[in-house]
Amino acid sequence: MAKTGVTRTQNTKLIKRILIAQPRPESEKSPYFDLEKKHNVELIFAPFIKLDSITPKEFRKQKIDILKYTAVVFTSRNAIDFFFKMCEEMKVSVSQDMKYFCITEAVALYLQKFTLYRKRKVFYGADSSNKSLFDVINKHKENERFMYVCSENQQDNEIVNWFKAHKCDFVLAFMYRTISNDIKPLFDKKGYDIICLFTPSGVKSLYDNFPTFKQNSTLIGIFGNNTLTAAENAGLEIKIKAPAPQVPSMITALDKFLAENQKK
Repeated sequence: MAKTGVTRTQNTKLIKRILIAQPRPESEKSPYFDLEKKHNVELIFAPFIKLDSITPKEFRKQKIDILKYTAVVFTSRNAIDFFFKMCEEMKVSVSQDMKYFCITEAVALYLQKFTLYRKRKVFYGADSSNKSLFDVINKHKENERFMYVCSENQQDNEIVNWFKAHKCDFVLAFMYRTISNDIKPLFDKKGYDIICLFTPSGVKSLYDNFPTFKQNSTLIGIFGNNTLTAAENAGLEIKIKAPAPQVPSMITALDKFLAENQKK
């Protein structure tokens, strides 16, 4: 077993092909490719969803005055892209005093593409979790009016419920929508030993493409609590979960899972 590098689960299922429901990393130095070599597996990257911007005309129907808000909440770099795109199209000049609350440091640093990065106006969670984001927002909630930039089919009820429970002054600003990609060609010839899903919309896309999808022996990896809930509601059995202690990313979760199975 050690010579082949192919991993097995408890029922001796060979793990050779893993479908990652995200675009292929642009850099060949991505840890995903290190994982591929380390465990002698094939990673296939394919986004299950695509994002389309909402038009200014559609956004105006929400009756949101961007300039009335003092803080923006971002849970992804995509949300940042669509926010500043909307501001540009609507000819809205964002105040230099606007504060930004981001789910991770990586998302926060992405703001440098659009605005002068100043630590006193950019905040982010400590560990990529909603809870750590809430801890940061909680320190400022009395003095700010929050705009949560999200998808029209927004699925993170935890954030919305937290804002409501803590009586925050906030609004949901829908600036883009999620659409399922046609992923049927991915399954035409060969199956996958593991499918890794990252968003509730990714779970939805799987069933939009295959309404009668049966998991059978396929192992499912999940990133995020909301994705986990969507997957379990769909009847999927989950073998790989992230983030969790010692596995903050899907990469580390896969690495741990494959290493443990290689020993069996």
